[in-house]
Amino acid sequence: MRVYHLLSAEHALSDVALRRIRLSRYGDLNDPFELFAANMGDRHVRRAMRAWKDEFHRTKGLLCFSRNWANPVLWSHYAAKHRGICLGFDLRDDCALSVEYSDQRLPVEFTDGDPSKDLAPEYVARLVRTKYVHWQYEEEIRVIVQLDHTTVEDGSYFLPFSEQVALREVILGPLCSIPVDAVRALVNSLYPGVAVNRHRKLIQSRLISDIEN
Repeated sequence: MRVYHLLSAEHALSDVALRRIRLSRYGDLNDPFELFAANMGDRHVRRAMRAWKDEFHRTKGLLCFSRNWANPVLWSHYAAKHRGICLGFDLRDDCALSVEYSDQRLPVEFTDGDPSKDLAPEYVARLVRTKYVHWQYEEEIRVIVQLDHTTVEDGSYFLPFSEQVALREVILGPLCSIPVDAVRALVNSLYPGVAVNRHRKLIQSRLISDIEN
């Protein structure tokens, strides 16, 4: 599956050079209601959900991708207002979670229907991939990763590039000030065959192709 990760030019080139991608943490995401899609009208449920979210933040990280690199809102929000870079990856299908968007909270489900037990595993699987409906423009694909404390750098965790997450494209934003030839030289020295282009040229080529077809 081809997916895309937009970020600042500085962080993108650092990831390319060091062959790794930074993991996000649930407590640091731009939506403070991540993992809180549950119906928490009961105070006991709220207490249990907060404890569960804290534990998830402590032990898990995630990679956030989009199915679509060309959405201008993504470039504005995540790629330094179109000055950043998009990294395209081939993601192994069996580790990819398609985010579901909802305007309704999910009724809480416990193992065996018993509130004294943990949250049901299938319910947890829904929570980690559910976001509010207004985020659907992101077309998000995510990967949940167990934190490896040997990869921590200044408080951030990283996942090495691999067959699971393989770099395939580098797309410079239309306002990125770094010369495309310089980026192409760096990328080609490390990843032969990885394509490097600038955003506006790709858009133009797609438009021409659409007109001709």
